[in-house]
Amino acid sequence: MSDWKEVRLKDVCEKITVGHVGSMADQYQPLGIPFLRSLNINPYKINFNDLKYIDEKFNSKLKKSILKPNDVAIVRTGYPGTACVIPKSLGIANCSDLVIVRPGKELNSYFLAAIFNSTFGKNLVSGNLVGAAQQHFNITVAKELKLKLPPKKLQDKIAAILSAYDDLIENNNRRIAILEKMAEEIYREWFVRLRFPGHEQVKFNKGIPDGWERKRFDKFCLLQRGYDLPDAQVKAGKYPVIASTSIKTYHNEFKVNPPVITTGRSGSLGTVIFINSRAWPLNTTLFVKNFYSNSPNLIYYTLKFLKLENFNSGAGVPTLNRNHLGGLYMSVPPRNIQKQFDSKISIIFKQKEILTESNNVLTQSRDRLLTRLISGKLSVEDLDIQFPPSMTE
Repeated sequence: MSDWKEVRLKDVCEKITVGHVGSMADQYQPLGIPFLRSLNINPYKINFNDLKYIDEKFNSKLKKSILKPNDVAIVRTGYPGTACVIPKSLGIANCSDLVIVRPGKELNSYFLAAIFNSTFGKNLVSGNLVGAAQQHFNITVAKELKLKLPPKKLQDKIAAILSAYDDLIENNNRRIAILEKMAEEIYREWFVRLRFPGHEQVKFNKGIPDGWERKRFDKFCLLQRGYDLPDAQVKAGKYPVIASTSIKTYHNEFKVNPPVITTGRSGSLGTVIFINSRAWPLNTTLFVKNFYSNSPNLIYYTLKFLKLENFNSGAGVPTLNRNHLGGLYMSVPPRNIQKQFDSKISIIFKQKEILTESNNVLTQSRDRLLTRLISGKLSVEDLDIQFPPSMTE
């Protein structure tokens, strides 16, 4: 490690700046130039859920925050320090409230993102946050951060190892997405187009198949607001803590037995999550408290297809009105149809679970390697490493 040297971040970067800070709601367009926010930055990759867009005219006004391929985007507030590399496939893009780092020739973008996503990087950022009301990662602080860097060739090798893990994880994510589309298409065919097994022999009365029941939605399933859980009370455990768009963390306590179906209650209407384990749904979600003996799979896809954003009752922050939703009337299929649907969907869900578990193992392996690689405790100098597609695009 004698050839590793301590540097200030600003001395090995072409540019360190911050994304646009200010009101944006009136600038969003249905399509256009991708506009990234903190929620779009996950460790190592971009999260395309709830991606916003702006037009070319506004983009040209925000020249300082335009993103380029291989820039490292770092979250300032919320989960400060979370970092990912901007891929070429994103094309022209812009952002708000992110630290934008453009590495120089001595610094590998993937290596830098790995530093920030490591335990060392998280501790480094958390120890340098500023602000009284809402702490954030300041670019002035970012520029002065001291890092220990190996020669560029070693950075490239370390980045290649970590990126290979990311590529495997992303490939599994694509397969999971395909399986989800397959399941959605089965739901659409059976319960939207009403071409369920045996529909040819069933009589329809005013568009409703015989044997189906008309029920209020709150008699099909009952939604309840999630539970408060201050961050200070979270203790590491195996039970997922479900936020409005994803699993936020894991806790040693739970509030709800499986299966757990939640939907974003505030700020993320339309996001529906299915967790097949005990969990703690947060107060930013609504969870299914009572299934009334109906298929959880049927309820899950029904919620996904309901266009929950249309039930917004919030002025500033979008908020799901469960009373409006509960008053809807819907056609509920008989148990034999629901059981056939479960049989179809359970096969797909099992495949998804296998791929998800594979990703968990890959993520744990990558993170264990990460600390040893970026600290130099595990030498890669003599390894002949082939660069993965994500680094050669």
